[in-house]
Amino acid sequence: MAARLASGFWVRAYLARLEAAHIPAYVIARGDETAGAVAVKCATLDGRATAYERSLDLMTGARAWVVSVTGPEPEVDAALARARSRDPDLWVIEVESRDGRTLLDEPGLAD
Repeated sequence: MAARLASGFWVRAYLARLEAAHIPAYVIARGDETAGAVAVKCATLDGRATAYERSLDLMTGARAWVVSVTGPEPEVDAALARARSRDPDLWVIEVESRDGRTLLDEPGLAD
């Protein structure tokens, strides 16, 4: 099994990658620096949003970003607030992108 990056390090690298692509992003909630899970919310600036979380394929061990909730932005925010109440170590990153671009499909971001 490959070593995983500390969550805080991954978040900083992700934010830098988004900044280089001129995609605004913000840390909405800080999680555990070492092992906190990460959720990424993409607000499309039309009142809608999608939240993503990393998922592990138990058969292959591969990690991928999957949609955890999509819909009106207040509903997505409420779902993320519920997730934070269950897991205070959860990081929440908000990306603002009219076209829904998050860069999560780029190589290396599922790790």
